[in-house]
Amino acid sequence: MKRVPQLTPQTAAKRIPTGAAVMVGGFGMTGTPAHLLHALAETDTRELTYIANNIGEPGLGGGRLLRNGQISKAIGSFFTSNPEAVAAAQSGAIAFELLPQGNLTEAIRAGGAGIGGFYTPTAAGTPLAAGSEIRRINGRDHVFVPGLRADVALLRARRADEAGNLVYHMTEQNFNKAMATAADLVIAEVDEILPLGSLDPNTIHSPGNYVDALVHAPATLAEMGSSAMAQATRTDEKRLQIARRALAELQPGDVVNLGVGIPTLIADMITPAHGIILHTENGLLGVGPAPASGGALDYPVNAGKLPVTALPGASYFDSADSFAMIRGGHIDVAVMGGLQVDAAGNLANWSVPGKALLGVGGAMDLASGARRLIITMTHCDRQGRPKLVPRCSLPLTAKCAVDFLITELAVFAFSAGQMRLVELMPGVELDKLRAKTGTAFAIHPKLR
Repeated sequence: MKRVPQLTPQTAAKRIPTGAAVMVGGFGMTGTPAHLLHALAETDTRELTYIANNIGEPGLGGGRLLRNGQISKAIGSFFTSNPEAVAAAQSGAIAFELLPQGNLTEAIRAGGAGIGGFYTPTAAGTPLAAGSEIRRINGRDHVFVPGLRADVALLRARRADEAGNLVYHMTEQNFNKAMATAADLVIAEVDEILPLGSLDPNTIHSPGNYVDALVHAPATLAEMGSSAMAQATRTDEKRLQIARRALAELQPGDVVNLGVGIPTLIADMITPAHGIILHTENGLLGVGPAPASGGALDYPVNAGKLPVTALPGASYFDSADSFAMIRGGHIDVAVMGGLQVDAAGNLANWSVPGKALLGVGGAMDLASGARRLIITMTHCDRQGRPKLVPRCSLPLTAKCAVDFLITELAVFAFSAGQMRLVELMPGVELDKLRAKTGTAFAIHPKLR
């Protein structure tokens, strides 16, 4: 069996030329090849196209390259987590292309498999579909997404053997597994390199024929950024009330994806008696509550990039398989936040005009792919303006997708383009609700 060259981070970084398109594995800073990126930041390499879910964090990972002015363009899903990336995009210091997270990972998988592209309902009818080819398939608009390849892929794995076979750790599969297939030069940074024959072939995630070089560089908490340690979740009573009501809508056996914000609070309310299975799009089915202490070296992370536990019977997988679950209708319920919902059930939850459009994440994929969509949000914004409106004025996440909406004032159901009030929250009168709602609504005959 052929052995793969073993390099230092510095010698590996020198193999990346100016002007290269570079795929970088990781979700937040989890599974990110930080040693390689920091070595690259010490070189004179410039004009990089950075392809990743996000651009690290300020001064960490890709964030260090950004500070150095080494990135000229970014292609990814959620750059908002790094405010310096937002500032660079707003100022024109970098060009950027935003893709829904599922489209990004599937485009990488297609590129690695030699497939020219694919059609998906994700992003249809939204600004991200502008200029794309649209085809009507099975009664739904589908957007064409081209396959995506790069000159170089930089990966992070827990173990490798001398043949370059890779084993990822928990949710660190994320984008790494697909990116291993989709570049001309693939360099993997790993915690340990074992002799040939040391890895069980059944456990290998990326076969060694994809990998061109290995770098031995164990991960440390210093490179994990916000995922380094468990963090307290915001728990004011209004948000908790919304989360508790959302939990009441979930049924035993449901496979549920929880978005960031208010939906995250539901995870800590779920007990084994509920019989609910939580899914996180970065690669875990069977999400448990946050650990009392510890960080991403010891635990998986959720979509909010925070450490969580894995329940008995849980499974790990990469982002491409995760979004195949979503698009394929294998997620029963998605619970996510909202900026606006209109009377037709259209959802806007990712962008505000005047700000860089840098944070769509997996919302578009989940809104169009989950069997049922529940939105949890405060009834009005910080200025007191209603978030329930006749027609969304913010950029859409998905068209006619909302099934159920829960605020601190009321619960609404959507069906056949009609919004109906089904429940008033305790202490809320109908006149008060109407005064704070920006659109007309019907009342269910069995209003609670």
